[in-house]
Amino acid sequence: MNTNRIQDTALNLDDFEAIQNYPECGGTGIFIGTVRNHHEGKAVKALKYTSYKPIAEKMIREIEQAVKAKYAVAYVHVIHRVGALDIGEKAIIAVAYAAHRKEAFMACEEAVERVKHEVPVWKEEFYMDGTQQFVAGCCIRQDHDVEMHAHSHHHVHRHEMK
Repeated sequence: MNTNRIQDTALNLDDFEAIQNYPECGGTGIFIGTVRNHHEGKAVKALKYTSYKPIAEKMIREIEQAVKAKYAVAYVHVIHRVGALDIGEKAIIAVAYAAHRKEAFMACEEAVERVKHEVPVWKEEFYMDGTQQFVAGCCIRQDHDVEMHAHSHHHVHRHEMK
């Protein structure tokens, strides 16, 4: 079992602990994010994730611990892929085990949202028309530019990233 949170190989549910190791848990929340073929009206050919791995690993582990404590769940684990990905490949998987489904779902959702918006992992999209762009989302600082936050689903070019 690979315990790295940032991986440059295909993501797999085998990278997570088995629910059998948590007999007190009756609910499993799983989110699998895959590469889709479009973004804001543009046809996407592929994308590339890059990361500053030492900080990203540490931050994901901290997020897992915080979410685990907040929802009193037994297990939260998130893995994120880096490198070049084709349409349909898995980019992120999050798993949460809890006594009940509600906590499992909430913990899984919050873990994904926090990783996507706080951890230094950057997404660059490559379009069918030959263009490419970095997509906003990662915000390391909590006091980041308000304009950037308000348009967190819009594209930004490399020179605009902070």
